[in-house]
Order: sequence, then C-alpha cells, then structure tokens
Amino acid sequence: MGAKASTIWYVDAPDPATTLRNHREPDQHAAHALASHLYPGSVVVPLAVGPLSTSAGIGGNGVYIGCYPGLTVVCGPQLEIAHPAKISPSWIRPLASEYTYLVSIDPVREWGAFATWERGELRRSFSATKTNILEDHGLPLVWERPFWAGEHPMEHTPGVIPDPQSLPFDPQDFADAANERALGFRYRGTPQQGALDPAGIVVCGFALYGEGEEIPRAPAPPVSEPVEAVPAEAGFFKKWRRKQRR
Repeated sequence: MGAKASTIWYVDAPDPATTLRNHREPDQHAAHALASHLYPGSVVVPLAVGPLSTSAGIGGNGVYIGCYPGLTVVCGPQLEIAHPAKISPSWIRPLASEYTYLVSIDPVREWGAFATWERGELRRSFSATKTNILEDHGLPLVWERPFWAGEHPMEHTPGVIPDPQSLPFDPQDFADAANERALGFRYRGTPQQGALDPAGIVVCGFALYGEGEEIPRAPAPPVSEPVEAVPAEAGFFKKWRRKQRR
C-alpha cells in the first residue's frame, strides 16, 4: 500500500526544500502554540517527535506539526477533505503566510487532492478518485499539462477492462506531483538519489483531549534500567535520530 498523507503547509520560504534540508529540527514551542490556536477548546499534550513519512497520515485524535524558518506543516485527519475549497477559513492562513498548500493522499480510497492559496485567496484546487472528479477549481497549472495529456497514465489490473470513466492519471500521483512542485519532495515511492526524503523531516507530535477528558499519564521508566543522559538542547531530536540509525 502506498503512502497516506493529509497535510497543509504554510510557506514564506523562497526555497522550501532547502529550508527542510538545512533545518531538520522543528521549533517545538512554535508547534505547540500553533496546535493550541488551530484546536481551540482542546487540551494539547506534547508527544514524541516522528518522521513526516509516517506522521503525514496520522489518524485519531493526534496531530503532527513541524515549524521551520519560513515554513510550517500540519498533519491531521481533519485535512482529509473531499472538497478542499470548503476548508474552514481558520486553517487557510493562521500564520499570515504568503502561500498555503494542502495535499491529501489516501491509497485505500484511491483518492488524491491538493489546493493552493496565495495570500489567503484560492488559486487552484483538485480532488478525485480514479473515476470521479470531486472538485476542480481554477485554471490548471503549467506542471499539470503532461498529466491531462495522458503522459502519466494510471496502472490497471492486467486482464481487467478499465472503467471508461477512469481519469488519464492516478489522482494520488497527481496530488503527490503538486506536493513536489510546491515543496520539493514526494510522499509516494522511494526517493531518488539526492532527493529530499520525508523520512528525514522531523515533526512534533501532539495528542488532543477535550476539556475535562482524562489525560493518560506517561509511564515512568523502569528503575532497573539506566536512562542515558541527553543534553537539554538535544531534546527528543537526537534520541529520535539515534533510533533511526539502529
């Protein structure tokens, strides 16, 4: 099964890919503040950090946020929106960013969607399954031409006649291409040599609880097991990176 993603990006950085390469450790305080702003009335509890590759498709009552210089990403199930143009205005420009990009991919539903806002104004949005266009707002962008021209046909099961209403491309690949165009990387497939890998992008996890809802206590570490000392400035990030190297 392919990668799942439900993300929205707030961008001021002129080169997002370079920013993500050079700033691997997100600002935890800024991420916590944004989570509290986007989910008013919720109790926001910090969790461990994680890679964007697996955090982008988070479900349940969690959210992952990465704040970098001039660039912020939010990952949450609330962003799995069949009609991106109808997203709540509170999500479009909470940081007064120049650009906002929404990208959602779901391999189970074989669905993909993306949207672009410039200074809060919707410029382009698209949402579709393999056989049904749910939303198509604005003029197609230049990078879309090869897809509409049939240069990126979707794969069909051998021996099975394709649905006559099938799109000329896989909507998941289409949404992923929109992400690559805006941010410089893809969620799906194995990154090519030298390409930005979402597995190397760190985001901060948070659990969301309602007012009065019981918050589980974090289990205490076993007394018999020594805990390795980590410098305060390293925090979760270096612990997480050591785990990735094992």
